[in-house]
Amino acid sequence: MKAADMILVSVDDHLVEPPNLFDGRVPAKFADLAPKVIRTERGDDVWTFNGTMIPNIGLNAVAGRPREEYGAEPTAFDEMRPGCYDIHERIKDMNAGGVLGSMCFPSFPGFAGRLFAAAEDKDLALAVTRAYNDWHIDEWCGAYPGRFIPMALPIIWDADLCAKEIRRVADKGCRSITFTENPATLGCPSFHDAFWDPMWRALSETGLVLSVHLGSSGKLAVTSADAPVDVMITLQPMNICAAAADLLWSRVIKEFPEVRIALSEGGTGWIPYFLDRLDRTYETHRLWTGQDFGNQLPSEVFRERFLTCFINDPVGIKLRHDIGLDNIAWECDYPHSD
Repeated sequence: MKAADMILVSVDDHLVEPPNLFDGRVPAKFADLAPKVIRTERGDDVWTFNGTMIPNIGLNAVAGRPREEYGAEPTAFDEMRPGCYDIHERIKDMNAGGVLGSMCFPSFPGFAGRLFAAAEDKDLALAVTRAYNDWHIDEWCGAYPGRFIPMALPIIWDADLCAKEIRRVADKGCRSITFTENPATLGCPSFHDAFWDPMWRALSETGLVLSVHLGSSGKLAVTSADAPVDVMITLQPMNICAAAADLLWSRVIKEFPEVRIALSEGGTGWIPYFLDRLDRTYETHRLWTGQDFGNQLPSEVFRERFLTCFINDPVGIKLRHDIGLDNIAWECDYPHSD
């Protein structure tokens, strides 16, 4: 296939981090404390860091497998398609699928880097976060310039350090920062708190997009502890819907007009109703809630500031003009089950 024939650009793919990611990338004093891959007695390859063991869940690496083999059990690198973790094999898979460009979210650190943030030693947390970002930008994306959209992990425990890291990775060519859909669930200040203002200013100045991925808060919508897993899977897009409402009504949208937000893996079919609901809420309640978007409707602000994406969404495609063609992007979600 010729590069000119490849027109697909996926704004939400994933990578399974290779075992050598941190080799030579952290200061010597942290070398023994950096994340490592070990093999369990069961034969599963798992990451270990800060006393925590993080398996590679099967659903995170099912590219090339029949659906009857899908499941949540841990897996090993030699059971995965190499394109999950090997950049050269990933390019081969992208070429075979006609995918010109890809933006790859992290796996074992969590979409918002919450695994690293949990370390009590914040110097260690900072070192491994920066090492991860350097590896992702320089090695993963840098191996094939022009084929990937570089993205970075945030520093969620310190907004000033986060702003500094945003500027640092922007200078390296990064275009997006991945972030949680609800920082409050991680024990951080909410989107409505001025704590995050240094981050919003850095995003405004650099043009980096805040990419909010489904499940990045560590909590998914579920009705009860004994509900079938199908309930949780069905309701996953509702987490993105909640994040969209939280951000749209926040002071961030009014005080930082340059900030742009991408909603990842939330689908699009729900958006026309959501936009109608935004405008109805504004019309009915703004006089007592104090919301003010000037001469715009909330739906118009949403179309200016938010990007959405879909994998396979027939309803969203039918409603594409109600959503806004410029607000819809495509995602492959390689190598996840969706």
